[in-house]
Amino acid sequence: MTKPFFRADQVGSLLRPPGLIAARSQFQQGHIDAAALRRAEDAAIEAVAAQQEACGFQVVVDGEFRRENWWIDFVRGLSGVEIQDGAAGQAFIAPKNVADYAHSKGTRGDLSLNDGENDDHDHDHDHGHDQDHGWKYVPKNVITTGRLGADAPITVPDFSYLQSVTNRAAKITLPSPTRLHFHGGRDAVSKTAYPDMEVFFADVARVYQAEIAALEAAGCRYIQIDDPLMSYFISERMRAEVLAAGDDPELRLRRYVDLTNQCIAQRRPDTAIGIHVCRGNSRSGWMAEGGYERIAEAVLGGLKVDHFLLEYDDERSGDFAPLRHVPRGVKVVLGLVTTKFGKLEAIDDLLRRIDDASHLILLEDLAISPQCGFASTVEGNIISMDDQWRKLARVVEVAGRVWGAA
Repeated sequence: MTKPFFRADQVGSLLRPPGLIAARSQFQQGHIDAAALRRAEDAAIEAVAAQQEACGFQVVVDGEFRRENWWIDFVRGLSGVEIQDGAAGQAFIAPKNVADYAHSKGTRGDLSLNDGENDDHDHDHDHGHDQDHGWKYVPKNVITTGRLGADAPITVPDFSYLQSVTNRAAKITLPSPTRLHFHGGRDAVSKTAYPDMEVFFADVARVYQAEIAALEAAGCRYIQIDDPLMSYFISERMRAEVLAAGDDPELRLRRYVDLTNQCIAQRRPDTAIGIHVCRGNSRSGWMAEGGYERIAEAVLGGLKVDHFLLEYDDERSGDFAPLRHVPRGVKVVLGLVTTKFGKLEAIDDLLRRIDDASHLILLEDLAISPQCGFASTVEGNIISMDDQWRKLARVVEVAGRVWGAA
């Protein structure tokens, strides 16, 4: 049975248009109600779906236009959790020179990293100041206070609306189940609700299985799980957080692989599950640095997904050697086009890198995409709207050259 797989793909989030940013701000200030915000989101999603179609994509996303960021809205839809401020040690690494991330005058690269654009207390960020960059992003943490559950499917309405405004395949992204555990480990999970951590992990899997089944019942056949947390095990800084929580990083990583496999184990034979493993993304910053080698055997060799969407845009990502751990027949979407700055990648460079990767993964099992989303948090990366669309068009163009179709 053929599962969805697209030679030109994208990770999910897109820069929010100014009108939508304004509507969200008006809603947060109490000037419009939820229904008015929903109408603004609907209009923006319909427009961005049409723009993706015009660009040549055979798979479209809603840009995560209904979300504050990539994970927080989904987790807020669960019962038994609270969202709290993160610790300073969990701060992202900011670009050292904003000018390096600009393409031309008038792009988002001309903005100060701490310009406070659309800043409000509900966002998954903390705009602080540090000596080097004048900017700091600290993700919020999840605390499990009771038994996990969901009263209704969380992402089905989003999928159903997106599919209603496009004749292309509609993709939905889900935050990784590891997001419910990484920061804090055992201490982030109520011992009263979960004296046995295996019961906690079983409930996480049950929630995800139910969400995936609901999406499938609504007609969704391409579901992407976003997991930057597994890349944290590359980083000595983040591994130290795991050790401080009393866990062995290698054992915890393998537990996460098993958990993710449990979450997707009951999917339909014709549903494609892709997993995006990046190193964090907010305002062109990141959390981890280094190649996939340290986690490749466990993650690339152990996850029972249909394809990986991997970050390969610069030296932070390392080389293609870890791809040797990907099982034969599992596909790989190469995230070769950066979303962190505006300079457009040269076609010949992208063609060369795809050729290099094809020595490890069959060309028929490869595809191309941006390295991450353009707006994992609502503010978006330091990049202009025009540069975003040029990069997306470049992805489609290169896919056509290599495989003859997007």
